[in-house]
Amino acid sequence: MVPLPQPQPGMAHILVAEDDVLVRMALAEVLRVEGFAVIEAGGAHDALTYIRAGGKVDLLFSDIQMPGVLDGQQLAELIGRDHPGIPVILTSGDTQPGASVPMALFIRKPYNIAHTITLFFSVLGLRPPESDS
Repeated sequence: MVPLPQPQPGMAHILVAEDDVLVRMALAEVLRVEGFAVIEAGGAHDALTYIRAGGKVDLLFSDIQMPGVLDGQQLAELIGRDHPGIPVILTSGDTQPGASVPMALFIRKPYNIAHTITLFFSVLGLRPPESDS
């Protein structure tokens, strides 16, 4: 996991669980530019450990297929059961979430970053910053 720079008060915290480091870093950078505090986890177990330790999370964005004991779908199920206030968005290029995670939204990879960011703002009930274009 990558430590987060000191967030500004009122920032929404997004936990990104993605085993592909380049995908995770690229998304995290865009999210930070958009004003989010980002916590990066290389797998579902790291993400769950962070949440269970009391880390602030307003939204979880997780790949489904990741190595380790837990995959993203199992992570979403645990979060839905133990932390129902944390919205979950799952992503995968190969699989879709099963019926056991009805509360999770799903975005197929490769996803459009701009549309994904818009979805994050929407799920969090926030207005995106005004664009300069």
